[in-house]
This record gives sequence, C-alpha cells and structure tokens, in this order.
Amino acid sequence: MITAAPQDFLKEYADFCAEHGRPERVELMMCDINAILRGKWLPGDDEEKLSAGGVRLPLSTYAPNILGEEVEATGLGIAIGDPDGHLFPVPGSLRPVPWASASGGSVAQVLCEMHDETDTVAPYSPRKQLEAMLEKFAARGLTPVIATELEFYLYKPREDMNDEPIPPDRSPTAQNYDLDVLDRTQAILDDILDAAWVQSMTPDTLIAEYGPGQFEVNFHHTADALAAADDALYFRRLVRGIARKHGMSATFMAKPYADYPGNGMHVHVSVVDKDGNNIFDEGGDEPSDLLKQAVAGTLDTMDDVQAIFAPHMNSFRRFQRNSFAPHTPDWGIDNRAAAVRLPEVAGPGARLEHRIAGADANPYLVITAVLGGMLYGLDNPDLPLPAPLDEQNNEFSDPLTSDWGTAVECFAESQIAEGMFLEGYRDIYAAVRRDEIAQLTTAISQIEYRTYLGRL
Repeated sequence: MITAAPQDFLKEYADFCAEHGRPERVELMMCDINAILRGKWLPGDDEEKLSAGGVRLPLSTYAPNILGEEVEATGLGIAIGDPDGHLFPVPGSLRPVPWASASGGSVAQVLCEMHDETDTVAPYSPRKQLEAMLEKFAARGLTPVIATELEFYLYKPREDMNDEPIPPDRSPTAQNYDLDVLDRTQAILDDILDAAWVQSMTPDTLIAEYGPGQFEVNFHHTADALAAADDALYFRRLVRGIARKHGMSATFMAKPYADYPGNGMHVHVSVVDKDGNNIFDEGGDEPSDLLKQAVAGTLDTMDDVQAIFAPHMNSFRRFQRNSFAPHTPDWGIDNRAAAVRLPEVAGPGARLEHRIAGADANPYLVITAVLGGMLYGLDNPDLPLPAPLDEQNNEFSDPLTSDWGTAVECFAESQIAEGMFLEGYRDIYAAVRRDEIAQLTTAISQIEYRTYLGRL
C-alpha cells in the first residue's frame, strides 16, 4: 500500500497551507475494523513529525470491538505486549474540515495507515484488504469502476443514549422523493453537499428517502476504488459533523426505527480492461456472459460474506420481507427487490448493483467482498445462475440467515472468505464479531424487563 514519502507529504502540506492557510490542528484519522475513525490531533505546525512516522498508536487499534475495547482472541493487544505502529499519511488525503471549530484557525484532516515492524502497512488495515483485492484484478488487466449510495437519518439530539431517535420536526412518515422535504431541510443539506465538494468528494444526487428524516446520497463512478471507499468513510463523518453544527444528529445505523426502512449502502460495479473497455458490454439487450458470471459469483458467495455486509446485531433488523433491503440471493434486471440488480446491461454503464450491505458496514471490506464475489464468478464460469426474479414472478430463493451468530460462523469457516482477504484477517474479523455477540446477547434488554419482570 502506498503511503506518502516524507518529502512528498511535506510538499502536499505546504500546498495545502498555501491554499487554505496553516491549520491550527490536523486530525489524524485511521479506519478500524468497524469503520470507526480513530486517531489523534496534531498541532498544525508539527507536520514533520507526521511525515517521519513519529506519531504512534497501538497496532491493536485496527481491530477493537464496537465499544473500542481490545479483543484478546484477535491475537493483538496486551497478549503480545500491545506494540505500537507508526502513523503515515495516505497520499492525497489531506483535506479541510469546514464544520470543525478551532480557537485560533482552521482544521485539517488526513487519513493515515500504521506501519508495523516490517515498515509496511500492517495487515490488519481494512484499506489494505481492498488494495490487495484490486491487485488481483490488476493482475488480470482489469480495473473495477465503483460508485456507492449511502442512506442516513437525521434526528433530534437525545438527552440520554438509551432514548429512541426522534425525527426532525415536520418530517412526513413517508417522504420518498419528496421535494418539499428537501426544501425544508435545505440549509443542512446544502452544507452537507458543500462540505463534500470542499473535501474533494464527488456527490451526484441527494434525495429524500422513504423514512422520516431519511436521505440518500449517490456518488459518481470512479476507477479509483480506494477513493470510493475513502469517500464513503469520510461522508459518514461529514454528515454527523454538519448535523451537529445545525443542532441535529445523524446516523448510518442499519435500522434505527422499527417501523421505517433501514439504511443501506449500495455498490455499483463495472469492470474495464486495459484499453478502458467495459468487459460487461457486448452491445446487446441482454446481460453478457461475463456480467452473468460476475452476478453468479456474488450470489454464490453471499452466504460466505454476509457477516461483512451485516456486521452488527442491529444490521439483521434491516432484512425484512417486502422491503427494499433484499435478503435472498437473487438477481434481476432493474429490479429493486433483488440483492443484485442490473441497472444497465449494455454500453459503458453496463454494471451490477449490489444491494445487501447496510450503511453501518465497513466500506473497504464491503467493496472487497463484492469484488471478491465477482472475481470468483469470473474465475469459475460454470457456476450455476438462477433465473432472474423478473422471470420467476418474484418467487424468491431461500433467504440468507437472519441469525447474527450463524452468519459470523459461516464467515469464520469459509475458505472462500479466507481467500478474499489477507492471510489471517478472516479470523481476526470473526474474533471481533464473536466478542460483540458475547457482549450484546448476554445483556438483558429493556423489553425483557418490561414484558417479564412484573408478570413472572
């Protein structure tokens, strides 16, 4: 994985200061296994320390549980002395933070990776998993072209972390594509889009989704899959920051309301060859053989990597029948009930849309798993492909598991999943999920007290 050479970063930093002024602080961000950004604040005049790898964090910071605690079963942490890694900036990731405040100036952010004792990016990095998958495509002369769609909810700030979310005032219970909702929320939405452009993202459209206070942003397609994942990660932070500035809160939790749709992260993927030609385009009106192979691979591996697409307890509440969150390994032509939808089958836009992942999932790992499924199909042309839903009168296949633990154990035992990620990462991921399962499923919930305590 590429990280900036000291002189390269110092030049990037000098150019940034020339354009935006020297920031009071730089927020060093590193993505953990749960897609939570962790790191440190560095004074804005200490760029040489960062460029030289002088900022450290424990390597175990890559793989804590959702609460930020060490997971002994990963083999990281205190069991091996909890050694430090050295933070190095990712080239081109230095950005202003327009919503942040500082006492005497502006704020910048930079994405970092940790180097271990080998002086390379540690193999626990989610971003490194995606880079390794992209190298497999490059070895075949192929480049994925990616676009993501992210859904989120705005809600009123809570007084207590146990409180349920409350939608913004005057939010209709069903606001799908409602332009009035966009008008009423214009100030915050304008700030979100403006901040996205300031941070060099490429948002395409923003719409009001079905749920109260729910919105979706679509990003432009890019041949830089790492940048697509970076932007999805940045955007989650950006939305929460802008929401706070407006006295609101925001969440990408998969299912924040029982009675309204969940938040998804859809991934659009086409693949181009070394000459820039879309390999899925055969010029006809039907899906090409290569596109169908890629679809077959994503369907065949969906059980293996469901724990990536649905990482948390709440993730599984999103999968319900007759919802826009597919939960069966089916595909269709422009069919939003399908887990894999084909919006276009000819021309430069021929692609698949993978619709399983929640917005709570790690974008690096999701895109890695989607691409891994596609590559599995391209490498195994004899994989069976069921008829599309359009030809089956919407008779769905057997659903994916609705049990969190079953999904994690399927992932933990899958040789296919093991091959999609760097050596040992499957086991680290499973260990973190098992720890989360143990902590959350043993806690007694409020509904159990409300239902049973006074009656039994």
